[in-house]
Amino acid sequence: MAFKSLLSVAGADHSDRDVRTAARLCAEVGAYLSVLIMSPPPLVMSPPPLGDGIPEWPGKRAHAALAKRYSQIERFSQDTASWEKTSREIHKLLRATWRCYDVDIANCDQASIGDAVRQRALCNDLTIVGPPFLNDVNLGPLVFNGSLFDTGKPVLVVPEGAEATLSPRRVLVGWDSRVEASRSVREALDLLSGAEEVRVALVDPEATCTGNGAEPGADIAAYLTRHGARVSVDRLASRGKPVAMVLAQQAIDTSADLIVMGVYGSRRLRERLFGGVTRWIVGKPPLPLFLAR
Repeated sequence: MAFKSLLSVAGADHSDRDVRTAARLCAEVGAYLSVLIMSPPPLVMSPPPLGDGIPEWPGKRAHAALAKRYSQIERFSQDTASWEKTSREIHKLLRATWRCYDVDIANCDQASIGDAVRQRALCNDLTIVGPPFLNDVNLGPLVFNGSLFDTGKPVLVVPEGAEATLSPRRVLVGWDSRVEASRSVREALDLLSGAEEVRVALVDPEATCTGNGAEPGADIAAYLTRHGARVSVDRLASRGKPVAMVLAQQAIDTSADLIVMGVYGSRRLRERLFGGVTRWIVGKPPLPLFLAR
């Protein structure tokens, strides 16, 4: 599919590098950019205790409560100033680099972050998740879950130091004949059909009348060829190594610019999966991952 609308999620205390990356990708394909700033959770002021209206001489407990309240207000004021400053800086950046954009602020508590991201991701073609959220153990899984698991839309994971592009020359497709892998290919069709080389990688495939078929990889290769992709099939032996490690090494060996793959995991495994993705890209040559579910 063609990507005409991209979503970039930014934290109030994050740098603008994710937005810069998203703006550059939008310029590549002529897409609209939506930026969502995750604000700190709103301050909830508890009502004063019920009483008879008779003023009480302030003691230690009252002073401690007032000090706590003033501290909360001060912290919230600082946080509010921070995301307002982030918003102004993003507007200034995008006015100079890419004019087709909007910037919104999600004013919600931590439990609602995933849903706030989901609402925006549903109305965009692709969400960009970059280094700040990959390194944020608190917000990262929530953003990842909301943009990928709860929407059916793809996510482009861009690790530190990676040069992301929506016009890759060489792409590696991780294929295992499952629905998620098929969806990742479908979502990435424009990228795959425009690439100079697409390598479909199968790890330890078994030739059967069902599943991978009598000739593993031939069916998906034929499908991609009909869409104009230049395809070759690599059948790889794991030799006891994890599939992710085998695919990563194959991407390195073939000088791939991008890995396309499906993502699996139940609701209980989502945070574990996010950790797996981040661990995979740590210590490896930086390579973007195009993920769909």
